[in-house]
Amino acid sequence: MERMVRTRNDSPGDTGGAGGQQAPPGATANGAAAAVNRTAATVNRAMNTFSPADEEKRRGVRRMKLTATGLLLLVALVYVLAELAAHHGAGAWAGYVSAAAEAGMVGALADWFAVTALFRHPLGLPIPHTAIIPKKKDQLGVSLGEFVGENFLSEDVVRQRLRAVGIGSRLGAWLAVPEHADRVTAELSAALRGALTVLRDSDVQAVVGEAITRRAGAQEIAPGVGKMLERIVTDGGHRRAVDLVVTRAHDWLVLHADSVMDAVQGGAPGWTPRFVDKRVGERVYKELLRFVTEMRDMPAHPARGALDRFLADFAADLQSDTETRARVERLKTEVLGRGEVQDLIASAWTAVRSMIVSAAEDERSELRLRVRASLLSLGARMASDTKVQGKVDQWLEGAAVYVVTTYRREITSLITDTVASWDPEHTTKKIEANIGRDLQFIRINGTVVGSLAGLLIYTVSRMLGA
Repeated sequence: MERMVRTRNDSPGDTGGAGGQQAPPGATANGAAAAVNRTAATVNRAMNTFSPADEEKRRGVRRMKLTATGLLLLVALVYVLAELAAHHGAGAWAGYVSAAAEAGMVGALADWFAVTALFRHPLGLPIPHTAIIPKKKDQLGVSLGEFVGENFLSEDVVRQRLRAVGIGSRLGAWLAVPEHADRVTAELSAALRGALTVLRDSDVQAVVGEAITRRAGAQEIAPGVGKMLERIVTDGGHRRAVDLVVTRAHDWLVLHADSVMDAVQGGAPGWTPRFVDKRVGERVYKELLRFVTEMRDMPAHPARGALDRFLADFAADLQSDTETRARVERLKTEVLGRGEVQDLIASAWTAVRSMIVSAAEDERSELRLRVRASLLSLGARMASDTKVQGKVDQWLEGAAVYVVTTYRREITSLITDTVASWDPEHTTKKIEANIGRDLQFIRINGTVVGSLAGLLIYTVSRMLGA
């Protein structure tokens, strides 16, 4: 009897557990309490209402109750008729039938009491240890939560189950199929577009601008610039820039000769004769043009050597001279603080966002093609390389273990709290609708087994008495 009660107590718990597992693990700890509450509310509504399927099950339970009760009435009628026949001298067979029917009634009544005691008080009498499910509902939820936590959310169980599944190899074989890679690529693109659509440009721009400014402001740039300049000078990389500058300067002087001479003449004192100013302007222009031409045509020009020494000294000062480094930092701060620079930094997000969205929407974009190729390559490696499979399995096992060990209490409390929030009377009817039909077979079996046992006992008694 107690074993049967414990078994039936586990059944409704399983039902509650199945409902409780609908909530995402760790939702409470991650600040998603609203999601947990919505899930619990959904489960509560499911337990506090009867669906058409539940109503059909209740009708099936009622039919089975009528069948079991009808069988009890049948054996009772057989018992009465057998007793009447025995009193009227019907013969020895009447005793056998009467004993079998009597034992059948006893078995039927005992099992009726046991089954009824699970859900309510038999005949409305407050008999101890009856109405077990409505009374022990909360305790059942606690026990179910502990059972799930100990047997399903333990580290060893999670690792064994995931290791037996072999997710790495299966996932690799699945990803290696081009159609599946296309599907994953499309889903990732849709998710990326959705995320970029949800994000507000102003918020992202502010974050990006602050991050770049803070990072640039926190790091001294002079030593890095000095090392880069030193390497450029050592490798002669600056000479192309010098060639470009002197060539453009020569061309500009050729095109703007009058402007240069006018500028020189305009700076002469007012008391000098104009023809002298003109000769001086022409002389300055010719010397300047000669100087630039020589620099352009002579790689070993002294001015080029002087420029090399200047850049080398400047690179060294950027790395070691305190005053130079401080000046560079002040210049950097001034540049970063300008509104134009901040606007440029902030507008970078708009350009990047537009580029990413366009690439995500275009099926033939380089981004999607590279993602698809990477997925196919990853799938092939995961399907064939045991080392990669092992790494993927270990990563998944570690992630799953972290979730179940970190959020085990949230998962089990969800089960416990959900079961505790159910209405006892309605929950009892709900559980009875789902398992009551099978329980009525206990009454039928009790009637049949009781009848056979009574017949056997009576037969043995008669044989021993004879």
